[in-house]
Amino acid sequence: MNNANPLWKVLLLAAVVLTGAVLALPNLFGSDLAVQVSGRQDPLTPDMQFTAKTAINEAGFEGVEYREEDNRLVALFQNQEDQLKARDQVLSVVEPSSTSVALNLVSASPDWLRKFSEPMYLGLDLRGGVHFLFEVDMDEAIKSAEERFVSDWKRIVREEKIKGFKIQHANGAISARFNVEADRDRMLELFRQEGRDLDFKTSEDNKYGYIEANLTDAAVVTEKRAVLQQNITTLRNRVNELGVSEPVIQQQGLERIVVQLPGVQDTARAKRILGATATLEYRLTHGREGDWAAARSGSVPAGARLYTRRDTGGPILLQRDIIVTGDQIKDASAGFDQQSGSPAVFVNLDGAGAKRMQAVTAENVGNLMAVVYKENRIDVSFVDGEEVVKERKVEDVINFATINDVLSHRFQTTGLGGNEATDLALLLRAGSLKAPINIVEERTVGPSLGADNIRQGFLSAVVGLIIVVLFMAWYYRVFGMVAGAALILNVVLIVAVLSLLQATLTLPGIAGIVLTTGMAVDANVLIFERIREELRSGSSMQVAISAGYDKAFSTIADANITTLIAAIVLFSMGTGAIKGFAITLTIGILTSMFTAIFGSRVLINAIYGGKRGKALAI
Repeated sequence: MNNANPLWKVLLLAAVVLTGAVLALPNLFGSDLAVQVSGRQDPLTPDMQFTAKTAINEAGFEGVEYREEDNRLVALFQNQEDQLKARDQVLSVVEPSSTSVALNLVSASPDWLRKFSEPMYLGLDLRGGVHFLFEVDMDEAIKSAEERFVSDWKRIVREEKIKGFKIQHANGAISARFNVEADRDRMLELFRQEGRDLDFKTSEDNKYGYIEANLTDAAVVTEKRAVLQQNITTLRNRVNELGVSEPVIQQQGLERIVVQLPGVQDTARAKRILGATATLEYRLTHGREGDWAAARSGSVPAGARLYTRRDTGGPILLQRDIIVTGDQIKDASAGFDQQSGSPAVFVNLDGAGAKRMQAVTAENVGNLMAVVYKENRIDVSFVDGEEVVKERKVEDVINFATINDVLSHRFQTTGLGGNEATDLALLLRAGSLKAPINIVEERTVGPSLGADNIRQGFLSAVVGLIIVVLFMAWYYRVFGMVAGAALILNVVLIVAVLSLLQATLTLPGIAGIVLTTGMAVDANVLIFERIREELRSGSSMQVAISAGYDKAFSTIADANITTLIAAIVLFSMGTGAIKGFAITLTIGILTSMFTAIFGSRVLINAIYGGKRGKALAI
C-alpha cells in the first residue's frame, strides 16, 4: 500500500479550492454606498437613466461612479451624507409610480470578479436598519369576515319578501331576529346554503325566533391564513414603495409578521407607512348646504352620513352609497394641480371602478361629489412618565366639487398637504391591509453599530482560527499543519457557499462559523489519534494512514449527522437569529466533512504517499 492519490482526487480538490476562492473573494473588497434607480414594472429606460444622472450631476457631486447592470442604474458615493442627498435629488425629478429609488450597498470588487460572484448579504445586525414585529388583529379580521354575511342575509330575506326581521353582527356573532318562527326556519335552510363556513344556532322566546352564526373552526384558520398572506403581500408592496433594498418580510406563527429593513434609519416614516390604513372614498353630497348645518344638530336624513370638512371644520352631508373606494384604485401618484399649484393625488381606477364612476357621474353632471380621506392614526402621549398609545379614526372630507363632465379611469384629488399626498399615493399603490396590525417589537441598529459588529465578529473568527491552527501545528506537527490548511479551506468554502446562495450573514451566523471552526478540527483529531494508535501497534506508515482515515470515518459521520439533524430542526422551527445560526452551522458541517476527510487525506497522501517506514510527523 502506498496511498498515492488518483489524478481525479487531485483535480477535484484543486477545482473546489479555485471555485471556493473565486466565490469568496468578493467579500474581502467590502461594499460601496450607492443609490439604486430601477423601473417598478418595466426596465429602466435610457431617458430615465439620463434624468437620474442629470439630477445627480447638477447637484454638484464630484467623482460619482455609475454602473448599469440588471436593468438598473447604480451611482456610487463616498459617504452616507452624499448618498442621502443624491437619493432625495433623484426622487425630486423621477415619477415615483414608475421608478424606484433605493439606498443600497453594492460590491466594491473589480468588474471582472463581479461577473463570477457577488458577496453574501449582510443582515440587519451587521448592516444597520430597523426591525419590526407586527401582530395582526385577528379578532377584527374574523369580525369583518363574519360581517360580510350580514348583507347576504338581508338580500336573501328581501328576495323572500319576509317582513318583520332584524339582521346584524353583534356580541361576536351574526344574528337574525324574525317575528314568525316559521320564517326563521325557512331562512335557516337558505342561510345554510349560502354560508357553508358557518355554525348555526337557533333559539326563540315568547315573541321572536332567533338565528345566530359564527365561522367554523376550520373557516377561522383559513381566514387567518388568508389575512396573514394578504397583509404580507401589502407590506411587501409598501416596502418596495419605500425603496428598501434586500428587505426581509416573514410570517411568524399564525398572527405575526417580521419586517426587517436594512439601511433604513427613519423609523417614524417606516412605521407610518407600514402600519397605515389610509384610503379614499368618493361619495355624492346629500341635500343643500343649509341641510348640512341643520344635520349637525342631530337631524341626519335617511341614506345620509354627516362628515366634517377639513378646510373649514364645518358639517357636510354625504350619501351613504360609495361610488368607489381606495381598493379600486389601480395606480396613484403625487403631484401638483396645474391651476392652483396645490398638492394633488392623481389616481387611475381599475375596470370595475371606472365603470361605476362613469355611470354615476353621467347621471349627476352639475351635482357635487366629495372625497373622504380615512385614516387610523396613532397618537403617543406621556402620562405620569409612561408612554400611552391611542388609536383614533379620522374621516375628513378633503375636497368636494361640482361634476362638470363624465369621469372615468383617471382624475385628480386635491385638498392634501405635500407629505400627506405623497404618502397617500404610496399607500394607494401598495394596497390596503386586510386587517389592522400593531407593532409589538421594534429595534433600530445604527450603521456604526453594524460596522462594529462586523469588525468584532470578524476578529473573533480570525483569532479563533489562528489559535486552533497554531495548536494543531504544535501538537500534531506536519499533520497539524495539514489540518490547519483544511480548516482554512473550510472557512473559505462556508463563505463561498453563502455567497453562491446569496444567503444573509447575521451576527449569530458568525457565531455559527466560529463554532464550526472548532467542530471541523475535531474530525482531524479523531483521525490523527487513530493513526497514532496504528503506529503504536506496529503498523507501517501507509497502513496507519489508511486505517486512521477509514476507521475514524464512521465515528465522524455519526457525530456530524446528529449535529446536522439538530441544525435542521433549529432552522425549521426557529426564527430570525436562530435561523442565521442554523444556516452557517449546516453549511459548516457539510463543508467540514469534505475538507477534514477528503481534503486533508489528499494533502497527507501528497506528502507521505509512496514513502516507506514508520516515522510520521504526527
